Amino acid sequence: MIRIEKVVGPARIEDLGRPGRLAQGIPRGGALVPEALARAQRAVGNRDDSAGIERCGAMTLRALTPVLLGDDEGAVHRLEAGEARTFGWDGTRRVRYLVPHGGFDVPLVHGARGLVSATGLGGFEGRALAAGDTLRVAAAEGPPERRSGPPDALDDEGPIRVVPGPDLPSSFAWLVGSEFRVSPTSDRSGTRLEGPAGPWSAEAWPAATTPMVPGAIELPRAGQPIVLGPDHPTTGGYPVIGVVASWDLGRFHRLPLGAQVSFAEAKARMGR
Repeated sequence: MIRIEKVVGPARIEDLGRPGRLAQGIPRGGALVPEALARAQRAVGNRDDSAGIERCGAMTLRALTPVLLGDDEGAVHRLEAGEARTFGWDGTRRVRYLVPHGGFDVPLVHGARGLVSATGLGGFEGRALAAGDTLRVAAAEGPPERRSGPPDALDDEGPIRVVPGPDLPSSFAWLVGSEFRVSPTSDRSGTRLEGPAGPWSAEAWPAATTPMVPGAIELPRAGQPIVLGPDHPTTGGYPVIGVVASWDLGRFHRLPLGAQVSFAEAKARMGR
């Protein structure tokens, strides 16, 4: 068992989400950067879909029983019973992950354990984590041996790759030719970008209301793009001018608030 002694900034229980629930009004959700969560899982021999902590700030944990924790850099931390440890925050990533060997033992709700904030489903008591919470660690399915996995694009460099969207075709050249900043007003529903205003045409409004996916890039009338995240609304009505390529979505969401970002057209996934 683990008790949270202190938490700075939002923190929550997340896993790989709930695919296939959009018809029920439930977005996929899951880790903002699933590849980083998987690195933490594999460091302690967990399955990729085990439940871990997604944090946006420093956190102090106290082990009530001996525990092994993996982090998103692939490091392993051993805490003995009664030992407390602070996991800091350097601001170089938007989110960080911590997972115990075995994952966290929270209820399975609609096929997953992660929190959906808008509905209060899943997670720890349907809410964000707070100081004083005690988390149970699930029984491990195997030994805490480091497990390998497929490569990911988190350490790639260069622009985030996108494919053109169905709306406002002329805006795609503007999107891939501009520089943006990740707005501090961003959240897990959508990452807001600040930069030159995008081209808007009156005939594009209203766009058809259609199901949305993570990575869809909407362009509101003000011309500042929004990249939808895992807790996105199930439908949207703003024009969709592009979609972040699936292999770059984690890399995009790992960018810290305030970071500069640019886009390039995705041609093919090379070398993977």
